Amino acid sequence: MSTHPNSIIILAIESSCDDTSAAIIRDGEVLSNLIATQTVHQAYGGVVPELASRQHHQKIVPVIDEALRTSGVKKDQLSAIAFTQGPGLLGSLLVGCSFAKGMALSLDIPLIAVNHMEAHVLAHFVEDPKPNFPFLCLTVSGGHTQLVKVTNPLEMEVIGTTRDDAAGEAFDKIGKYLGLDYPAGPIIDKLARDGQAKYEFAKPRVDGLGFSFSGLKTSVLYFLRDKLKEDENFINDNLNDICASVQQTIVDILMDKLTKATKKTGITEVGIAGGVSANSALRKALSESAETHGWKTFVPAIQYCTDNAGMIAMAAYYKYENGDFVDQDVTPNPRLKIPTADS
Repeated sequence: MSTHPNSIIILAIESSCDDTSAAIIRDGEVLSNLIATQTVHQAYGGVVPELASRQHHQKIVPVIDEALRTSGVKKDQLSAIAFTQGPGLLGSLLVGCSFAKGMALSLDIPLIAVNHMEAHVLAHFVEDPKPNFPFLCLTVSGGHTQLVKVTNPLEMEVIGTTRDDAAGEAFDKIGKYLGLDYPAGPIIDKLARDGQAKYEFAKPRVDGLGFSFSGLKTSVLYFLRDKLKEDENFINDNLNDICASVQQTIVDILMDKLTKATKKTGITEVGIAGGVSANSALRKALSESAETHGWKTFVPAIQYCTDNAGMIAMAAYYKYENGDFVDQDVTPNPRLKIPTADS
């Protein structure tokens, strides 16, 4: 690979939860984005933190090696090393942080700490088309549901967030009620395509731009309990329709708040990000709302929706340009947040 001597080349590492990922970015272009998923958690119906950190230990070296190889970049060409500082699981974050610190120290190059949630937002800038500033981003994942106002790559604020469970967490927990494997979100999405949203479930009454999904979980749980008393085969016989109904309810809750946010801010450039942004019903609803409300909408490619180092690399590129580096005494922050708006 021919590289201009002044090129900015960054190795980014993502290890916030149960995916070990490494990416190489050169002058804002992602050259490689490798992700090693962990299947060990499926047997437990959720991520087991200790098992996740052990898996990261096993996979981080081969994943980084492959990211370098496929990009054609050699270690001595790197300008900086970036890593996910948080939020996430402490044990998992420690693996990525420790490796990044050691590698940056050995190569005598800068170290960049990245906020995982900010990176999800900036995944919109990995590929065209890219939103103009300011824009709104609905970030929906297993651990977070947030409405973010993005003024520029280094300035964003949360204007609405969930009071309890995240949307992705609701998908997974309801999937558990239905006897589905973990993670349940993609399975519910697939089953819902052959079903009808014929059942009504509770939608939260939350003021402003906040979210809540705990009431929905309870509503589904009681619904299934009552139906199973009448017919023990109810779930098996109506699984597609149940999934379609659950999915539609979650999408309706998300889109209602997103619509309110555009009206409140006057911003009509709108994106969605995070693992749940891969959901086909949410993508369809966003597209339909674009036509109804005149929005200009953006959704990252599937590989940049779920946890990946490509989005970490993109965020790190902007930080590098701004000279935003950290020292070797940096530590992971499992509760790291995007600043919240005052009102």
